[in-house]
Amino acid sequence: MGATAQKRIKAEVGMVLYPGCQTAMIHGMTDLLDIAGHFSEKRGGLRLRVSHWRPDGDGGWGRVSDTHAELGTATEPDVLLVPGRLTGPMEAEEAAPYARWLLDRHARGTTLAANCGGVFALAATGLLSGRPATTHWLFADAFRARFPDVRLDTDRMVIEDGDILTAGGLMAWTDLGLRMVDRLLGSTVMVDTGSFMLIDPAGREQRHYSRFAPKLTHGDEAILRVQHWLHAREAKAVSVGEMARVIAMEERTFQRRFKAATGLKPTEYAQHLRVGKARELLEFSRRSVEQIAWAVGYEDAAAFRKLFHRLVGLSPGDYRHRFAAMAAE
Repeated sequence: MGATAQKRIKAEVGMVLYPGCQTAMIHGMTDLLDIAGHFSEKRGGLRLRVSHWRPDGDGGWGRVSDTHAELGTATEPDVLLVPGRLTGPMEAEEAAPYARWLLDRHARGTTLAANCGGVFALAATGLLSGRPATTHWLFADAFRARFPDVRLDTDRMVIEDGDILTAGGLMAWTDLGLRMVDRLLGSTVMVDTGSFMLIDPAGREQRHYSRFAPKLTHGDEAILRVQHWLHAREAKAVSVGEMARVIAMEERTFQRRFKAATGLKPTEYAQHLRVGKARELLEFSRRSVEQIAWAVGYEDAAAFRKLFHRLVGLSPGDYRHRFAAMAAE
C-alpha cells in the first residue's frame, strides 16, 4: 500500500460471512463504520475499511468485498467480527472451520468480536475459556452447556475484554459498532455517529470511555435552563453562584435542586462538560495537555490531569495515545 493510502485508513474491520448469517448486521455494520469514518475524516482523522470474508472452498479464506478498495487492500483485518444468525447459533461441527480461522488470525494479532449467536463460533476457539462474554439471553442455557468454563453474563449488552469483544441480542450489533468506533476512532466520532444514526450511546456499557450523557428529562424547567446555558458556554469556567443567578435562585436551593434533577452537584456537572471538551481536543488537535487544560478552564495542569484520570480512567496522555484520530505526519 502506498504512503498516501496508509495515511487515509486507520484500521480494517473484517466480517465473517456464513450461511444464514444476519444480513441486516452485515450491511448495517458496514454502513455504521463507513459513516464513522466520514465523521472522522471531517474532523481531520482517518477512515475505516470494512471487508467481508468467507471460506473459499479449498480450505482457505477469501475477501469477498471491501469498502474503499481504491485506497489499497490491507493484508489482514485489524478486527474480525462474527455476526449472529436468525435461526440460532452454529452447531459445534459447523463452527469448527470458522473457529480454526479465527484462532489463526488471533494468533497473528487480530482482535476478535462476535454478536448474538456468533459468539458460539468465537467460543469454539477456546479463547473465551475463563473470560467474561455475553450472547443472546435466549441462548444462555445452550451456551453454558457447551462452554461451561466461560463466564457468561447475558445481562450485559457488550463486554469488551481487551482483544475480544462480545455483544448480546440481534440488534446489539449497533452497540458493538459504537464500541468499535469508540475504540478505533475515539469517543467524539462515536457520539457523532450515534447522533446521526439515532442510536443513543447513553447507558451502553461504555464504561470509563463513554461520553458524558447528561440527564435532561427530569422535568425541572429552571434547572434545565441552567444546563442549556452551561452547554452553550462550551466548557468555560463558571461558579455555582453564576449558575444560580441565571435562574434567580438562592444558591443553596439551587444546589439542592440541581443535584435532585441531574444526579450531580453543579460543580461535578461542569467538570464533566469541561473534561468532555478536553477529550475532543485530545482526539482532534495537537495542543499540549497544558494548553488544553487552559482552554477548558483549568489554570493548574496537574489538577486537570488528576480530574481527567478520575472521570475518564486514563491520563490525558494515555487517552490521546489510544483515541487520537489525527492523521500521521
